[in-house]
Amino acid sequence: MTSQPTLIRTLNLRSLVLFGLAYLTPIIVLGIFGIIAETTGGASPSAYLVAMVAMLFTAHSYGRMSVAYPVAGSAYTYVRKSIDPRVGFLVGWAILLDYLFLPMVIWLIGGSFLSAQFPGIPIAVWILLFIVITTFLNILGIKVADKANYVLMAFQILVIVFFVALSIGHVIHASGAGGLASSAPFFNAGTSLGTISAGAAIAAYSFLGFDAVTTLTEETIEPKKNMPRAIMLIALIGGGIFVVVAYFTQLVHPGGAFADSASAASEIALQIGGTFFGAVFLAGLVAAQFASGLAAQASASRLMYAMGRDSVLPKAVFGRLNAKYHTPVANIVIAGIIGLIAIFLDVATSTSFINFGAFTAFTMVNVSVIFHFVRERRAGRHLNPVSYVLVPAVGAVICGYLLSQLDVHAVTLGLSWLGVGIVVLLFITKGLRKAPPEMATLEEAVV
Repeated sequence: MTSQPTLIRTLNLRSLVLFGLAYLTPIIVLGIFGIIAETTGGASPSAYLVAMVAMLFTAHSYGRMSVAYPVAGSAYTYVRKSIDPRVGFLVGWAILLDYLFLPMVIWLIGGSFLSAQFPGIPIAVWILLFIVITTFLNILGIKVADKANYVLMAFQILVIVFFVALSIGHVIHASGAGGLASSAPFFNAGTSLGTISAGAAIAAYSFLGFDAVTTLTEETIEPKKNMPRAIMLIALIGGGIFVVVAYFTQLVHPGGAFADSASAASEIALQIGGTFFGAVFLAGLVAAQFASGLAAQASASRLMYAMGRDSVLPKAVFGRLNAKYHTPVANIVIAGIIGLIAIFLDVATSTSFINFGAFTAFTMVNVSVIFHFVRERRAGRHLNPVSYVLVPAVGAVICGYLLSQLDVHAVTLGLSWLGVGIVVLLFITKGLRKAPPEMATLEEAVV
């Protein structure tokens, strides 16, 4: 009898961290800098610090759950196994909101920068161009190779390093070396705890994907040791990059007033490096947004296909592959149509939509650790209460608080989306009388 092929454990800690950082798309800190600076009143580094603290608590919880369930995991899996399948379904439903709106946000950010550079062309044209090209490529089944991702990340890091170096040079030239040390980017007369919290709720968008390495658990060497370390390192290193870049950028442009906050970093790039560096920066940002949009649309379509194949969504629509291209064409087109909503939104509101699902999932992962602790204690196994109760409880409170700081439109949409999810859950479980179908392919679908 022929044995079934299995995943091979080849990834070490360094490989996991590199994958996670590539998934974060580090240059996004500059993509939404203006929005966060405007929201915080010129204290964007503080917003990233608060967001990083929330992510570190949550990263700890992801690490605990990756040890408890060393399989290709996600918030959906952890909540389903530790709390309840129905609650897990709703968390998976919330995650779906992320994946449906993520391409839209990516295309909107890219369109905002191109529109600022070419003001004669409406932003709707750029957004439509992004959607048409990525939809066409995804239908054909073209994938961005892993090596291309690493090359892209290296280019992003290079652009970021030059951006920071030019920012430092600009500040020294204007204010001397003493100008490099200032508390104003962290807290000033225009900021408050409320504005920083609101900024942190948006800044969390930059961290989306830090948990993506959990999908590689079955290909990781010593996953119980390396996976928790990788998750923490990704959140810590990514957060460190975001805080440092935001700090020096905020020194160049104090305060939060911009001609166009959605493309503020492009103007700052011109200010510190002239026309040539401004063009390099724009090219780097748009290339990163294009690659991210391509991957995000593919992920959204695969997630919808997985849910359709498992009869969580109507199978006739979502659970079908095109006979010629072997891709979920209908789902790809649906993701593209949803992306058209970007034409009517701004960056701040659209990122808040994404973060509603993220904070919901993060909060529930923290809660799932506590449930896991209780289950283990009932089974006679004793875990560290600090690691399995106190830390996740703090993480849940922080994530829940940041969830409450999101744009009111995002909260309204998010709650409406959860309402639809409850209706779907009631339908597929026949009034909660049976367990919902397991989205067994969810983890594989979003890789």
